[in-house]
Parts: sequence; C-alpha cells; structure tokens
Amino acid sequence: MQSCESSGESADDPLSRGLRRRGQPRVVVIGAGLAGLAATKALLEQGFTDVTVLEASSRIGGRVQSVKLGHATFELGATWIHGSHGNPVYHLAEASGLLEETTDGERSVGRISLYSKNGVACYLTNRGRRVPKDVVEEFSDLYNEVYNLTQEFFRHGKPVNAESQNSVGVFTREEVRNRIRDDPDDPEATKRLKLAMMQQYLKVESCESSSHSIDEVSLSAFGEWTEIPGAHHIIPSGFMRVVELLAHGIPAHVIQLGKPVRCIHWDQASARPRGPEIQPRDEGDHNHDTGEGTQRGESSQGCRWDEDEQWPVVVECEDCEVIPADHVIVTVSLGVLKRQYTSFFRPGLPMEKVAAIHRLGIGTTDKIFLEFEEPFWGPECNSLQFVWEDEAESRTLTYPPEQWYRKICGFDVLYPPERYGHVLSGWICGEEALVMERCDDEVVAEICTEMLRQFTGNPNIPKPRRILRSAWGSNPYFRGSYSYTQVGSSGADVEKLAKPLPYTESSKAAHRSTTKQQPGHLLSSKCPEQSLDLNRGSIKPMQVLFSGEATHRKYYSTTHGALLSGQREAARLIEMYRDLFQQGP
Repeated sequence: MQSCESSGESADDPLSRGLRRRGQPRVVVIGAGLAGLAATKALLEQGFTDVTVLEASSRIGGRVQSVKLGHATFELGATWIHGSHGNPVYHLAEASGLLEETTDGERSVGRISLYSKNGVACYLTNRGRRVPKDVVEEFSDLYNEVYNLTQEFFRHGKPVNAESQNSVGVFTREEVRNRIRDDPDDPEATKRLKLAMMQQYLKVESCESSSHSIDEVSLSAFGEWTEIPGAHHIIPSGFMRVVELLAHGIPAHVIQLGKPVRCIHWDQASARPRGPEIQPRDEGDHNHDTGEGTQRGESSQGCRWDEDEQWPVVVECEDCEVIPADHVIVTVSLGVLKRQYTSFFRPGLPMEKVAAIHRLGIGTTDKIFLEFEEPFWGPECNSLQFVWEDEAESRTLTYPPEQWYRKICGFDVLYPPERYGHVLSGWICGEEALVMERCDDEVVAEICTEMLRQFTGNPNIPKPRRILRSAWGSNPYFRGSYSYTQVGSSGADVEKLAKPLPYTESSKAAHRSTTKQQPGHLLSSKCPEQSLDLNRGSIKPMQVLFSGEATHRKYYSTTHGALLSGQREAARLIEMYRDLFQQGP
C-alpha cells in the first residue's frame, strides 16, 4: 500500500506558506477546458492567488482541439461560434482580431451550420442519383415547419401527447410522415424519396444534439436551449486561439498537465457523524473503487493527509499526490461523471444530483476529415448529403456494428480551398461513432471512399491522400462530445447538476444571484487580519462547485455555455468572500 505526502505545507514550497499566512482561500480547478480556464482567469483577476488547475491530459482546451496539417488548421472539436450578439466567445475572438480572415461565405445564419453558406447542399441517394432541387426545397420547408413546432412545447407550455413519447424524434418523424402522405400532389415515388430524406435530416439532428438518436431527446425540454442571435463564425487560425486568450495571464505554474484526479474528498471539516451511504454503480464502470474500509484522512489507495489542518476538501490525484483545498471547481464532462461519479466523490453525491447525472444525456459526435488531391465535387456544392432510399419506412436509425457507416449523414466541403485544400468533413454520431473510433484509419478511409463512389455514382473517385478524425467517445477524459436533455430530463436537472456542495440553506452566498461583478481585487494581502479570521474549519458552503457546458441551462452543448459556467462558479466564490470581508473580524 502506498503512503503519500500531502502537498498542503511542503517544506520546499515557500509560496504556499506565504499564501497560508495571508489566509488566502485555496481553490483547485479540475479541468483546463473553457470552463476551467474561464473560472481560473476570473478568480485571478479578482485577487485570488492560491489557485491550481489540474488537467488530466497533456494539453489545455478540453473539447476544443485544433490540429494543424500543412498550412491548414482543422477542428476535431468545437468549430463554430454560434451567434454573435452577447456571445462572450464571439466578443473575445472579435476583440483579438481572430475573425478578420473569415470570409463572407464562412458566415452562416442557417440553423444547420456548414463551413460555407455559399453554394447548395447536394442530396445524393445510395442508388447514385441526385435528389431534384425542387424536391429538396419542398422537403426542407416542410421539415423546418415541423422543427419550429418542436420548440413550442417548452416555450409556450404546450402539453405533450402520449403518442410522441415526449421524444423529438418520434414527434418529428410522425408529423413529417403524415404531412408527406397527406400531400395529394406528390406521386408515391416522390413521397418515398421525401421520407428517406427525413431520415437523413434526423441523423443530422442527432449529430447536432450529440445523441445516439434524436428519439432520445426530450420534446418538452427541447425549446429551452437558446440560440444566440447573429451569424455563426469559424476562427480561421483555429478555435484554440480562444483557449490561448483565456489562458493568457494565467501563470505557468498554476496549470498542471498530465494530472488526472482520482477522488475528491469533501466535507472533511465536518464533525457530524455520517451514517452508511448507499450509492448506485457507475454507468459502464464495473471495477470502480467503493472506498469501503477507509478512514477519514486516508484514501482506499493508501494516500494519507493531515486531518488536523481541517481543510474542507482534499483532492486525491492518480499519482497519489494529495492537495487540500477550501474549494474545488469540477469541470469534467457529463460523460466522465456518468462513468465515475461513485468513485470520484467521497462521501458520495446527494441522490438528487446522482439522479440528474443519470437523466441528462451525452453522446458522441465525431468528424472524419478526408483530403483529396483534386475535388470530384462541383464548385457549387457545399456538402454531400447521404440519403438511403431503403430507409424510407424505418422506425429506428440504429445499425449493427458492421453497418456503422450508415450513420454518416454526409460530408461538408471545407471552404475556401485556398486555405484548406480539397477536404471533406464527415459527421457521425451515437454508438456507430464509437464503432468507427475502434477502426483503423485505413478501414475508415476505404469505407468512406466506397460510400462516396456509391452515392455520387462515380466509381473513379480515388482514396483520400490523408484522413484525420476525432474520437471523443472513447477518450477516457471526455466520454462523449456534449450534453443534451434526454427524454425524462429537463432544465431542472441541469440546475441540480450545477448546484454546489454541500447543500445548505443557511448561507446566502450559496444561493445568491451571480450578477456582474465590479472591477477591482477582492482579496488583498493588505488586510491579512480579515483573511485570517476566515477559519477553514467553519467555512462549509461552496466546497465543491460544478461547471462545464452540461451545467448551463440555456446554452448547454456550446463553447459559450462552458465559458459562462466557469465565470458563474468563480462569481459564487468572489461574492462569498466579498460578503465575508464586509462582515469584518
């Protein structure tokens, strides 16, 4: 059994000793994605000096990952700034000149974002024929009318009928199908083609929601997600530039890379005896550590720390380093929480929060970039959309593992070619994306090439010269792309996920509205007598805070939601210490 030293007061850490003497609250941020960096930056700007960021992977950015190949930058993760009016990510990028190279064609106001609003989407069937333009336009109008109906259930309190099963997919499929069948002007062949197009649209919706199937997305909660007005933008030099802007000014020693966390031991200063805790098993984790038989001040891995210091929280890392703290901001993905929540928190989470973790959804949406020597698509084509004619009457869009490729909804054309070369970006989601992730590059490139030959009717399309793809689902530090409100969940579950621990009604700071803060440092070494009065054993609220895109009720699944959630949790702490300082010694 290993025995590990606490990093709370090491002899060779004079900075920590000085900070402790000043009474600075110690904050540990878990995760260096947009949420974690935004929280860290906000705290540092307000005078918090004892802040540490623990990042499990070897890089910052989280689900932002820009990869440079040759002269072009490709986004394996976040790609678009969705909306401009009031979007903090947009304003950060705009103020720094990151959007200056964005062409008019790359600014999209469409609901389904492409790399270019110029040109047209080419809908191709598995029989190698192109869907006529008038059929595409008629179906698109019909589908958008039904899509708008899905927003009304939340926004106008419209009751959901039993037939829809409270599912966006079930409701949309039946509504679209009935309208197509009731159209007296379309021949049967056109109706079947439109029904097949509907299935392709639903695959796109699944990719946009990052769900295995749009059938799993809650109809009653669907309209709560809020779209920021304005065009969508890409960042030509890479979305990582936004990450770098957030990280700018954060001292290098604050962020520790390659530092995965094993467990957060919270409520350590409580003298309250604790009864037995019964926690359900982690989703998909059959070998998690239950912690049975361990004592306070010791982890199940043998890591020990000094209980006499009365820190409220102790963070235990995978390398067995133990970091005591006053507050921990957890920014890990919902996918990681689903997989590890029983072993990640000691004591276990309240059942209300556990239930929210179970009810909310997260899935995998992956990209497949294919680079070709020359384009085989026409200059007017901004995407190739795959319509399987034999799926017109399908009730489900789930496939056996060997047919994972059927979940690829299509390929976007990267624009402009002067920047990217001749590159297509394919989309796939759900369980089929996980199967794709397990295949090697050669297999994926071969299958994608065969699909392109089949749907274009051109057997001479060569294999791509290069392939690049994401693997968010199998990455142990993410376990998915982004969250959605699953059938059975609602925005209330997002609020429960975001609620700090421990739950308390006695602290107004725990429930205060996080309004915009005034500039200026809140914490200063000029008032050590006040800081020293903040006895660590008596400060129990806000021990564990939660941020990340899945904790933002209106903007979940977005980069601006992640950034705002990090700022929100920092604001809780900033407000908490402002109140305590105002009370005086």
